[in-house]
Amino acid sequence: MTMKACNVGQLCNKFKPHLFMILAQVAYTFLYIITEASFNHGMNPHVYVTYRHVVSSVVMIPFAYFLERKQRPKLTLALFVEIFILSLLGVSLTLNMYYASLRYTSPTFVASVVNTVAALTFVIAIAFRLESLNLRNPRGIAKLLGTLVSLAGVTTMTLYKGPVMQHLGHVPVHIQASSGSNHENWIKGAILTVASCITWSVWYIMQAVTLKRYPAQLSLTAWMSFVGAAQSAFFTVIVEHRKAAWTVGLNVDLWSIIYGGVVMSGAVIFIQLWCTEVKGPVFVTVFNPVSAILVAIIAYFILGEKLYTGSIIGAIVVIVGLYLLLWGKEGDQPVDSKSKDQSHSTDNEQKDASIEIKVTPAHP
Repeated sequence: MTMKACNVGQLCNKFKPHLFMILAQVAYTFLYIITEASFNHGMNPHVYVTYRHVVSSVVMIPFAYFLERKQRPKLTLALFVEIFILSLLGVSLTLNMYYASLRYTSPTFVASVVNTVAALTFVIAIAFRLESLNLRNPRGIAKLLGTLVSLAGVTTMTLYKGPVMQHLGHVPVHIQASSGSNHENWIKGAILTVASCITWSVWYIMQAVTLKRYPAQLSLTAWMSFVGAAQSAFFTVIVEHRKAAWTVGLNVDLWSIIYGGVVMSGAVIFIQLWCTEVKGPVFVTVFNPVSAILVAIIAYFILGEKLYTGSIIGAIVVIVGLYLLLWGKEGDQPVDSKSKDQSHSTDNEQKDASIEIKVTPAHP
């Protein structure tokens, strides 16, 4: 019984990051739906980003203050500038472009294009040597193929439509599309989506770098929400002068702000930071296709959006690519552990051979 419990515990610890990221993608799925409903209701996306991170700051600051008092590093000016840039990339700049694009396009389109973040992050991570790629190793080849296959699946979902799938029955929920949607706005939304994907990829990479100097996920989440809210508020005040745009009633706008602040900018960002520190930024981004597939399913069965065969084919290809990439990344940790063991054994042999060799203290 003890051995079985031990094996179950080890299995849970091994796949805990995978489970957390799947839960995060489920949360993203509902975010696409509720924000589209809010924006179609008249909510300004820039006001939404500002309010959402104000809520996140109010929720996360007490947890960060009390739970990380002993492990939180001292905040220097250089570190604050780094957090300021991190907040700009991950909150004010990226999200303002992202939600503006959602206002002009559709949740299915945005969720599909966002999957390019995984491929972009993978390329940037290799360039900055945050991700290893050994093409002589089968797992290294699997990581490269998985990235390319996932990107091919995303491209298929985005560009190829094919025949429309017929609805099986009555659609339970109807979301009224914005009356201002046209071809010109769709192009504008597509450009904003691509731009947000690029800055988002850089943000994931920068997270991994910042966490090495500031290994306090709750505090970093709180700081990003607070600074990001201030940045977004500064920008929104310039572009939005109507007082009515800042007024939020007891409707879908309020619930989308609360959900976005507490669940997405609070809990999900904390989960992503933890997974980034444990598994790296590429691991976090490879789960993005999960939400794209879930959004397409919900949009078809519940919201009544059209589902094309191209989306189904692309989703299958994306799943294959995701599996290849995850299988390839599973080889990273054993290699690291093996190299550490070899390093320790070499140090021990050297220490035994000569008393003049000093033992290097382990990193905390």
